[in-house]
Amino acid sequence: MFPKGVWIATLAKILKNQKSLFEFLVLIFTSFLISDSLMAQETTPATPTGQFGGVITATNNGVSFIPSFTLGKPAVLFDLTLSGKRFSFDPGLRFGMDGKPWNFTFFGRYKAIKDKPFTLSLGGGPVFAFQKRLVKVNGKEVEMLVNQQFLIMELVPTYKISPKVSIGLYYLQGHGFNPVPPNRLNFLSLNTTISKLPIGKNLNLKINPQLFYLDVENSRGTYFTSNFTVTKPGFPIGFQTQFTQELNSEIPGDDFLWNVSLLYSFSTPFQKVK
Repeated sequence: MFPKGVWIATLAKILKNQKSLFEFLVLIFTSFLISDSLMAQETTPATPTGQFGGVITATNNGVSFIPSFTLGKPAVLFDLTLSGKRFSFDPGLRFGMDGKPWNFTFFGRYKAIKDKPFTLSLGGGPVFAFQKRLVKVNGKEVEMLVNQQFLIMELVPTYKISPKVSIGLYYLQGHGFNPVPPNRLNFLSLNTTISKLPIGKNLNLKINPQLFYLDVENSRGTYFTSNFTVTKPGFPIGFQTQFTQELNSEIPGDDFLWNVSLLYSFSTPFQKVK
């Protein structure tokens, strides 16, 4: 594996000089591929009690966990999870390709109903959203990166129709603690997941269409969004494209959003030490 100091120094240089997306991806994916190769040589616990994993995404247009919110430029997303039998901790760290933070989420989740066709998950946690704002410093207006804090609560019921098809609802409520709005939002999504559709040779397609309603400070909108993910079984790198179409909305924003992304997925089981 790359020495830690070399990796960090190289990453800082790339972000500082705003090198190409390709160089950035090569650094990340090569580092993780070597790391996984070394881990594979270690002894795996006989009875894993938890899982650490996640997805690293590099995209031409950063889209938030609420699909109508976007950074509007290339981004890198780190969606991680540390899970046990019922509880999980799922941090999400999103940055622009220039290295500046976009938003951080720190969700905890509890699987109230699991291992059945109908499942129910409850969760929530803090969100930190970073924006450029003009701030007065010593009587002068200076553009600074400030963050807004929110507390998010979510409810996720899902019903598995078959091994490849499931339907569900996703409800999210957010409360802000900021002098500048928005400080209240509600998000409700009706979604379907169709997975493991064979395409070509040894490739699978997953489709995740959603119809969602968004209420931000009494401004409302309805949208349709879907992502298409292509993966190869046993191979960590995949590709995804997503689009979001506004149907009827009072909320300021683009009528149509789209992006293409390169994904790197990883997962490592672990055993709790008694």
